[in-house]
Parts: sequence; structure tokens; C-alpha cells
Amino acid sequence: MTETQQVPATIRLDVWLWAARFFKTRSLAKHAVETGKVEVDGQRPKSSRAVRVGDALRVQRGDEVFEIGVCGLSDTRGPAPVAQALYQETEASRRAREEQRLQRAAARDGYLPPEHKPDKRARRLIRALGDIDAL
Repeated sequence: MTETQQVPATIRLDVWLWAARFFKTRSLAKHAVETGKVEVDGQRPKSSRAVRVGDALRVQRGDEVFEIGVCGLSDTRGPAPVAQALYQETEASRRAREEQRLQRAAARDGYLPPEHKPDKRARRLIRALGDIDAL
């Protein structure tokens, strides 16, 4: 930062989540906050809530859950190393995410994708099986 730019004391939650690279766009961050995927200090916030250094956040992104502490504030999206300096993930959260990743990898073991596209007869069987599930 240059000398003319000052670090703000607070920043909007959706802007901070975007700048910290948890979501690709600010509107996705806002939607995640509105749908309850983000908690601040154990409470469900609004997207315009002010985030301060020291706040504890719980961010759910897909199957991953991040429990983090805010270490810095920024309203601009920068490179990944700069974004990762804005927060500190708890060790328990990191371990839980690693265990979930290993469980997903173990569930995939043994899966063999088909060697070729299904033929006409196989497609009809697949379609017929799909209709049974719809009942």
C-alpha cells in the first residue's frame, strides 16, 4: 500500500470474504452470507456487517468448513499469498478438512470409469433404471 492509502478499521463482510478469496465474486459472498453459510462470532450476520481484526468466522464452502480468525482487512482482491495473510485458520479446522478430504478420496477408491460410451441397448437400460428411481 502507498502512504496515501489507509487500512480501514472495519470492512463489509461480503467484501472481506471476496478479498480473502473465499468466493470468486462479491455477489457469491453476499449470497453465502444471506443463506447462512457464514457465521461471525457464532451468529448469523448480514452481508453488510462490519468485520474487525480478531473476529472469528465460520465459512462453509461446498463440503469444506473453515473456522478462521480475521488477522487483516482489505477491500481489494490481491494475489493468493496476500489474501491468505488476511486470516488464520484454526488447527482443528485444518485437521477436520484434511480428514474429510481423505474420506472423499477413500470413497472414490475402487471406482472405474467406463472404457467407452454406452451403446443403444445400454442407454435404454440406463434410462429405464432412471425411471424406477423417479417413482
